[in-house]
Amino acid sequence: MTEMNRRQWIHTLAGGAAAALLAPTSGLAIEPIVRSSKSPLRLSLAAYSFNSALSLKGKPSMTLSQFIDYAAGLPIDAVELTSYYFPETSPEFLGKIRAQCTRQGLDVSGGAVGNDFCVADPVKRAAQIQLVRDWIAHLSRIGGKSLRIFAGNLPKGDTEAAARNRVIAAIEELAPVAAQYGVFLAVENHGGITATPEQLLAIVKPIRSDFVGINLDSGNFRTEDPYADLAKIAPYAVNAQIKTDIQRAGQKKKEPADLAKVVGILKSAGYRGHVVLEYEGAEPVREAIPRHIDTLRKLIA
Repeated sequence: MTEMNRRQWIHTLAGGAAAALLAPTSGLAIEPIVRSSKSPLRLSLAAYSFNSALSLKGKPSMTLSQFIDYAAGLPIDAVELTSYYFPETSPEFLGKIRAQCTRQGLDVSGGAVGNDFCVADPVKRAAQIQLVRDWIAHLSRIGGKSLRIFAGNLPKGDTEAAARNRVIAAIEELAPVAAQYGVFLAVENHGGITATPEQLLAIVKPIRSDFVGINLDSGNFRTEDPYADLAKIAPYAVNAQIKTDIQRAGQKKKEPADLAKVVGILKSAGYRGHVVLEYEGAEPVREAIPRHIDTLRKLIA
């Protein structure tokens, strides 16, 4: 089997249970993901859209279960369930969450964990690696497809090259774990040492694993031309998050995102998978989300 055909085969299986048996054996640095055919994009809603309501730091006004029920009333296919909102991670609780999503006809497109692999202290970095390791297993238990992870922020007095090497080493350590569980690690463009496409690709491309890719966040590049920069990372995306605003370099205020342009970038790159609305706008969330979902539903068709 050729290297390219092997990658196609793995990505075809990754959505099913067989992916859990595959190991990241690629001998090459990561290349743009090859999609074998066109497929309709699937629409998901990120729990982070209700961050203030779901946050466990205060007194949450919404539970994870209530969020799932809310999402089930929308014309969407899946939900993204962020680690921050889980009051516990016992097998029993995770089983209930998975069962609720199944009963409501929703897939779990993925999840997210707030890690930082840039930390220089080896003990603290080991704890960050363990956090992601744990959430790979938790996400697999609820049927999640990809886990959003972060590179982190450059520590004071450190060099970007040194921090980047630590990030790459951490992800390489976790990649075999992700492969065992059939969960993709999706490194997000999230500022810090991933503020530009070149910085993000410098982390992702050297990693020799078919279970590592990019989480394309349409609102996170604060560059002169965010759309052009999104196009640079789209070929490596294993998950795509859509925000309704962008903010260019030098701008003090955000501007409405051209959602048609963002979806067009994904389609041009041959992206197949979930398009996840992560709403962070100023309009009340329950008023804004249904409208944006309707718009995205039409665009991804």
